[in-house]
Amino acid sequence: MEIDKQQHSKDSVFFRDGERMIDFVLSYVEDKDGERKQERRRLYEANLVNVGLELETEDKSESEDGKTFFVKIHAPWEVLATYADVLKVKVPFKANDIPDNSDMPMNWLSTPFRLPEHIMHPEPDYFTAPFDKSKSDFFLIDDKETFFSPSTRNRIVYYILSRCSYYRDECGDRDKKGIKRLLNNGTYTAAFPLHDSRYWTRSRDANRESDRYNLHKHWARFFCFFKEQPLNLIRKYYGEKIGIYFAWLGFYTEMLLFAAIVGTICFIYGFLTYDDNEWSKEICSEEVGGNIVMCPLCDKKCGYWKLNTTCNSSWQSHLFDNVGTVFFAIFMGIWVTLFLEFWKRRQARLEYEWDLVDFEEEQQQLQLRPEYETKCTNRKLNRITQEMEPYLPITSQCARTCLSGATVLLWISLIIACIIGVIAYRLAVYAAFASIMKDSATTNLQVVGPYITPQLATSVTASCINFVIIMILNLMYEKVAVWITDMEIPKTHLEYENKLTVKMFLFQFVNYYSSCFYVAFFKGKFVGYPGKYEYMFGSKLRNEECDPGGCLIELTTQLVIVMTGKQVWGNIQEALVPWLMNWWGSRKARNHPESLYSRWEQDHDLQGFGQLGLFDEYLEMVIQFGFITLFVASFPLAPLLALINNIIEVRVDAWKLTTQFRRPVAAKAHSIGAWQEILNGMAVLSVVTNAFIVAFTSDMIPRLVYMYAYQPEGEMNMKGYINNSLSVFNISAIPLENKPDDGESPSWFNSSITTCRYRDYRYPSGHEKEYHHTMQFWHILAAKLAFIIIVEHVVFVVKFFVAWMIPDVPSDVRARVKRERYLVQEYLHNYEVEKLKIQLSQNTHDDCTCTPMIYPSIPKHEVLSECL
Repeated sequence: MEIDKQQHSKDSVFFRDGERMIDFVLSYVEDKDGERKQERRRLYEANLVNVGLELETEDKSESEDGKTFFVKIHAPWEVLATYADVLKVKVPFKANDIPDNSDMPMNWLSTPFRLPEHIMHPEPDYFTAPFDKSKSDFFLIDDKETFFSPSTRNRIVYYILSRCSYYRDECGDRDKKGIKRLLNNGTYTAAFPLHDSRYWTRSRDANRESDRYNLHKHWARFFCFFKEQPLNLIRKYYGEKIGIYFAWLGFYTEMLLFAAIVGTICFIYGFLTYDDNEWSKEICSEEVGGNIVMCPLCDKKCGYWKLNTTCNSSWQSHLFDNVGTVFFAIFMGIWVTLFLEFWKRRQARLEYEWDLVDFEEEQQQLQLRPEYETKCTNRKLNRITQEMEPYLPITSQCARTCLSGATVLLWISLIIACIIGVIAYRLAVYAAFASIMKDSATTNLQVVGPYITPQLATSVTASCINFVIIMILNLMYEKVAVWITDMEIPKTHLEYENKLTVKMFLFQFVNYYSSCFYVAFFKGKFVGYPGKYEYMFGSKLRNEECDPGGCLIELTTQLVIVMTGKQVWGNIQEALVPWLMNWWGSRKARNHPESLYSRWEQDHDLQGFGQLGLFDEYLEMVIQFGFITLFVASFPLAPLLALINNIIEVRVDAWKLTTQFRRPVAAKAHSIGAWQEILNGMAVLSVVTNAFIVAFTSDMIPRLVYMYAYQPEGEMNMKGYINNSLSVFNISAIPLENKPDDGESPSWFNSSITTCRYRDYRYPSGHEKEYHHTMQFWHILAAKLAFIIIVEHVVFVVKFFVAWMIPDVPSDVRARVKRERYLVQEYLHNYEVEKLKIQLSQNTHDDCTCTPMIYPSIPKHEVLSECL
């Protein structure tokens, strides 16, 4: 046996005869009390042989650990042809004769980004039709061994494995079937198709393709980041479902380039207009900011302070809070629509190129889950198939759904409780920072000292704590979400994925975005005024105020920490964890000679790519999509950060899939599924959130109202804005519980200072409406609401107009689909006519002297009218 193995190249993907290709591998370990498992394996493998599959077992003595048996499976032509007919696999019948007019002017500019032609288009372009075993001579079959691609072969074999039973005919327990149940109960330890070669070198067999090597060389290396993705090769090797994910991720990254450029220009505009920032000059000047005494920001522990201490944060805020930000928020509302509409077109093109036009996902996915069949003991008649099938009683279904919904609500409540905890931390710690920093202890730090204020220290530490809480809750909820989805017992795989998608997205939405929503829409909005402050739930913690420069800079800080932290952590987790697990798992095998470490053992030591492998990837990208759309008005550089992350993400995902995971079973999918609707929902919500951020979080509207209506000299400038935006309060009227403790106020404060200022539009002491809102407050509020209504309507009108203007399916794709349907009908018609002619000529009687009848041709338009 060892000699056989030595003769067998470690790259061999064939049986011992060197001719039959291995389409799938099962592995198992013998247990001490494994008689039942052994019986299951014996029956299951016997039934696999009965349906036509060919098996070959590698004894445990041949494996590197001395414990694992490997069962190699080969599907001969008869089996492949039968099930290709069942699954309606599309195969070529004629070379594509439509000229390719995709050459663009100045095409040479894209040459550096291109991959070799044999990598981009590994297979010729054909017209295809669903395979029909009875008409096999109708299709272009050159070699039966290579006619079906490896991904199609492993999909067919997996289809058989998941439906083959492991019971005796006399037992009649028809629920005992499927490889999933055998994996769940430990009968087999793994089931996987083989990679075609090692990723770092070509296969030694010159007749075999080395698609894995090509994918690693041209796609999975980071230094290929500027190159296009070989989507056709990905599809050929991994199947359409994984191909669609990478097509979407690549397209999203390409579209981010435009958003990143515009966002960077808006940021540069804020930087270049630094010197025109009149209100920041006033805050920083000794004449204005140095003479304005501000009321304490917290009770007891916060003293009076001068406005010019917020000079730096005011300048920083201008980088993001300027006219360019308003333009960028409107631009992103339109960009989202263009992205989604152009993706639909790209998706339609892929559907045609990858033979998914008539693919009914429901037919593939509506197979009952083995778990559903096992747990549902009740039976009822299916009106369509007229067969008895398992079902879940409505009472049990309702109870499980209610329990599931209650669990999700409980966890969302837990997040909200954590956010409230972080807010309480901000309120409590702000007083401590203010007390510590009153003597400007941080100014001893030469570079960063002047920039560290109590507000900044509180915001940064709270954001970091919030990020840690997010990641911990995330890890815990992931397991809970899978558990409650399993508990609901969804009927089909499609239903299972959709239910899990909704649960995970709802939780992640609240988990990641709640802190940003708090800073954007609640912080500084319910503060009150000196003498009548608002407190958090009746506690002694006073609600937070915004800086005189606005809350936008805090939202920016929150967004940068959570978004960047998530992306860095995600990439480390994705790349490092599988690598460490594989390194640890294959440590023994590394001591063996390479020639004794077979292809199936190498793949067995890799990580399994689970059913929800792509689910986590989509979820990560959709959450990122939310960050760059929902809050982009506060941070125009968010698309740039997302672009940099995605360039890395594409290559990390490719490297991980090519080198660290077993080859996944190929699966078909013609779209990104439920995620498309989630993206559409977020696109609509983003218009609303950005309009509210510009109106209520930024100071854009108050500044414009002042400039156009309240500038005392009637000039179109911002002189006097700071003084106008701060109300006056008599220090003597501040209640004792709000006053600073002795020693908390700075040394410059004395009894000659009788008033302090606070951020609001209220009448001063002594006025007939003292401390009520001024008319300017109501003008600003009206302007904010008018801005929201106008911007939302303008953006929505443009969005719907753009969506209406851009057809979902390109005209050339529509023409090609019609051409293909036309040819299928015409060729099948001619094929049947020819067969009938041959049949008639064979049946002609010998004594017939008349001219043989020629079968009349049916006019083409009668055959083709239906498809055209």
